[in-house]
Amino acid sequence: MLALFVVLAATLAPTTAEASRYASVVMDSRTGKILFSRNANQRLYPASLTKIMTLYMTFEAINQGKLSFDQKLKVSARAAGQTPTKLGLKKGSTISVRDAVFGLITKSANDAATVLAEAMAPTEAAFARMMTEKASKLGMHRTSFRNASGLPNRRQRSTAHDMAILGAAMIHDFPQFYHYLSLQSFDYKGKSFKNHNNLLSSYKGADGIKTGYIRASGFNLVASAKRGNHRLIGVVFGGRTAKSRDLHMKSLLDKGFERMELAQPSVVPIPNSRPVSIALGSPHNTVEGGIMKASTASTAATIPTPQPAILPDPSDGDWGIQVGAFSRVGNARDQLNHVTGLTGGMMDGGRFNIQKVSTDSGSIYRAQMVGFTEQNAKSICRTLMDKSVACFVVSPVDGNLIRVARN
Repeated sequence: MLALFVVLAATLAPTTAEASRYASVVMDSRTGKILFSRNANQRLYPASLTKIMTLYMTFEAINQGKLSFDQKLKVSARAAGQTPTKLGLKKGSTISVRDAVFGLITKSANDAATVLAEAMAPTEAAFARMMTEKASKLGMHRTSFRNASGLPNRRQRSTAHDMAILGAAMIHDFPQFYHYLSLQSFDYKGKSFKNHNNLLSSYKGADGIKTGYIRASGFNLVASAKRGNHRLIGVVFGGRTAKSRDLHMKSLLDKGFERMELAQPSVVPIPNSRPVSIALGSPHNTVEGGIMKASTASTAATIPTPQPAILPDPSDGDWGIQVGAFSRVGNARDQLNHVTGLTGGMMDGGRFNIQKVSTDSGSIYRAQMVGFTEQNAKSICRTLMDKSVACFVVSPVDGNLIRVARN
């Protein structure tokens, strides 16, 4: 199968004259396993892929209460003066965080990127230093940022591998926000801006993430797609045109899904295991400010094997927790992924147990994780309740929900 990837890359990769800026990676989002790579650690110009980190840090600030989607941000002269592509923001005007985020996702607006950067740091240059520090914490050790937009700067470099790490971190650290990256158009002040990521409408399962282009980089793309139980992240640097880049990405992802399906056929339904080891050698296993970050360990964490949903067995003391009931199974899964990152590793080793329950008004899905002792389950719930997350302990005897005292 690896030989197929080599042949594929040789067929679709840029010519010799362009090879110096070409790189690609296909990664299993859940485990961090690299299915294919070429020049993956070569430091290249990320162009507007840089905005993925700007979005990541914006979502982090929203999670921490430092920003809100409805908050109005003032447009500085520097922001208004950024070169296209942009929304055309005027000096002294305001824009909401939400509109700035949507402008980044769809139009790849450079003026909106600067507005967000200046809302989180004294200057865009200071924000770029924060971006580089965050990249290092996520395991992106060959990345350095110099601005929030990806506009040309010879010291702003990244790698295909690092961008795959960032794409996975975006998906797994902010499941409550990631769906915004599938936004296909955005209306702002009478104008409609179409998302540059054409895979959203032309590739089965594609739901993000971001395109990029400057002359020095060629056409770049970080893309994610989900089919069955498998989610892949693909990265292409240095495409000759947007069209050829997109065709190359589709072929790489197709081969990736074929390989995943051969190795682990999809069985429906199987709840997702907690996504770990995203950074390959710097697994996400510690928490800072409620956001998962990479440890400094030099070896990848052991990846838990996905387990089918099972009811707690009273014979093995299999206590659990429940953190909500939802009308969609995806929402239940997203909530479990979210709260896992809030407990500082307390939920490591637990198993997702999403229960479908039929009611007169339809089906609901209970978001549960099992596999804990009674004491651990109660401690987890207290921790989550301190973070304003509703939580119940699930008894292994009869599945009853037990409210625990916070202290």
